[in-house]
Amino acid sequence: MHLSMKYGKVAFLFILFLLFSTETEGMSGEKTCTGDSSSVSVSGSGQDRVRFAYDLDFEMNFDNREFSHSNALPSYTIIGARLTPAVGVSLAQRNGTIHRLMAGIDVMKDFGRSESAESADSLYSRTSGNLDLFGEILIYYNLRSRIGKTDFSMTAGIFPRRFLRGEYSPAFVSDSFRWYDNNLEGLLIQFSRPKAYYEVGCDWMGMAGKESRERFVIFSSGKGRLGRIVTLGYAGYMYHFAGSANAPGVVDNILLNPYADFDFSGLVPLQMLHVSVGWLQALQNDRELVHEYVAPGGAEVVCGIGKWNAGISNRFYYGRNIMLYYNSVGTGGDIYATDLYFGNPFYRLRDMEGWHCYDRLEVFYSPRISDFVDLKVAAVLHFCGGYAGWQQMVTVHFNLQELLRSCASKR
Repeated sequence: MHLSMKYGKVAFLFILFLLFSTETEGMSGEKTCTGDSSSVSVSGSGQDRVRFAYDLDFEMNFDNREFSHSNALPSYTIIGARLTPAVGVSLAQRNGTIHRLMAGIDVMKDFGRSESAESADSLYSRTSGNLDLFGEILIYYNLRSRIGKTDFSMTAGIFPRRFLRGEYSPAFVSDSFRWYDNNLEGLLIQFSRPKAYYEVGCDWMGMAGKESRERFVIFSSGKGRLGRIVTLGYAGYMYHFAGSANAPGVVDNILLNPYADFDFSGLVPLQMLHVSVGWLQALQNDRELVHEYVAPGGAEVVCGIGKWNAGISNRFYYGRNIMLYYNSVGTGGDIYATDLYFGNPFYRLRDMEGWHCYDRLEVFYSPRISDFVDLKVAAVLHFCGGYAGWQQMVTVHFNLQELLRSCASKR
């Protein structure tokens, strides 16, 4: 049997079970929401409990991009939906530590995608088969514990990118990269305190081979609140882009972003009013072709104002091109491009020399539907040496865990 068909059957059973087990019958016959388990539980020694665990996340994404030809960025539309069901077991220990072992699958479809569109003789062509939608298998272990005032979490395996809670500038990861590379393969450690949050992780992206490169990124983000208004934070990654047997060499790509955020929303009758001032510092070296480090960087200022679930956010960068090797040709004859850089390509500043400006202005409306459903409509305008184009965006996000937590808090 074809491997994708096996994945399809397994995922179909996951989805069916999740649909029928979100609500379970209580002893009295009343329906009750459950936390991270079904009604089936097994008692261990003392108060240790083993339960059936499940998770479900849905996202629909519409992102229409109309860019100026002068910026050499293609205009295109991203529109699709993603479902990530997962099931497993959960063990709650007497000391409050929770262990979860989960398995699932990433189901994604670009709307209108056709595998045979290029060879079709008419306007109509066969759409991709349903089994082709089942993508990467998810397998991960999660540990949650509390040490004093610190909530500790560790996740290892293949798990969704949405587990990250750190704040990263679009210079690190673009919207399109987040959508198409939805999962991390590696380790994530998180610490949460009343006035601070920190995370560090590793995503292993490629194995060394004849054609394939060894690639991995180590990343971290953190922030701590100082008083009522000021928060100090940082984000950073070190990306190791090694060569293959046919394309030797290593490129180091390091990016750091310290910042200070000033939140005035508690002083005025607004949902959001803040100003963030930071610095983006890159450190890069093509060891095979350049043999020395280059260190472009620049200042980034982010400000936002919002009321009644609507708002305006502006991100302004003034500095040098922090993607210097974007159009460089490696030893294998290929351009590095998005294999080396994951961030918003506007930070290339049109590949010009010297210091230049990039501005991203977003107007959005995000009505509150519920704790577990997020809806956002936005228009994003880009300015890079003049008007560079805009995006129209609509996203819908449903998360089962938020629903279960909401139900548990009401019991």
